[in-house]
Amino acid sequence: MTVTIVVGGFYGDEGKGKVVSALAENMQPEIIARGGVGPNAGHTVVYNGQTFKLRMLPSGFHLKKAKLLIGSGVLIDPDVLLKELEMTKAHQRVGVDPQCGIILPKHKTTDTSDPHLVKKVGTSGTGTGPANADRAMRILPLARDEPRLQQYLTPVAKTIHEAIDNGKSILVEGSQATYLSLFHGGYPYVTSKDTCASAICSDVGIGPKAVDEVVIVFKAYVTRVGEGPLENELTHEEAEKRGWAEYGTVTGRPRRAAPFNFELAKHAVKLNSATQIALTKIDIVFPQDAHKTSYEDLSKQAKEFIEKIESETKTPVTIIGTGPSTKDTIIR
Repeated sequence: MTVTIVVGGFYGDEGKGKVVSALAENMQPEIIARGGVGPNAGHTVVYNGQTFKLRMLPSGFHLKKAKLLIGSGVLIDPDVLLKELEMTKAHQRVGVDPQCGIILPKHKTTDTSDPHLVKKVGTSGTGTGPANADRAMRILPLARDEPRLQQYLTPVAKTIHEAIDNGKSILVEGSQATYLSLFHGGYPYVTSKDTCASAICSDVGIGPKAVDEVVIVFKAYVTRVGEGPLENELTHEEAEKRGWAEYGTVTGRPRRAAPFNFELAKHAVKLNSATQIALTKIDIVFPQDAHKTSYEDLSKQAKEFIEKIESETKTPVTIIGTGPSTKDTIIR
């Protein structure tokens, strides 16, 4: 039995969806649970030649035996969730905690019209911040109040603890990342709640003693969507030249880019009590290593980069992404 938490290490967009997808195949967990904020986080999974862009369902949905649970700390947009259920055909395996908050149309309106949120913070416009504000005021409707979700209601914490008691493995997926945390990020350019590993545990209803592994995901370079500081930021032209120009899964906005930040990585490891590092997009920085599936086959430059990350963070790099597909993964 193993309970593994997956969290982002920088500003999001590190490739958590791919990592969760690969870990699901490797671990074969009984349950894959989603923590985090809500549909403002987009996780991309490329599986069997198909690309899935998910904002509500856990990224390991393709593991047919796994239950897919959404913890009570997560905000639900019913329209988004139901659309993803149609796309993945995972209706029979999904459970939504009755205490998940529900995003209403008014929350989206506020999120796309409020000058502070739009111009200062640079939000995703998905309504999560205003919905969490209403939750703090104790006026937000919950999943138990939403007729369209009645068939999916499941006591997530109880279900997870029963699986733990029966010796089953659990994989828990966070969203956003460490430096978008309301408490530990660069306020006010952050999301509307904490996003570190301890918060993800709370989202799904498990305590720290239940956790065996915390996998923190770093990209081989740093990207950020929205406002806020980004140390050593490259021009868009330089990012394009390096092949680092990307666009947000949810917003479609261009991601700002910078080289790998070792100081941010070291602090993120400590904030999350990370036991392992997953390093994605090594193939973008070292194109000669694209699609490799063995650590021994990686180039000398890639190995030196990985070894430096391990040395600086004092944490092993156990998962390496070498391409967009789930199969483009090295697990050490």
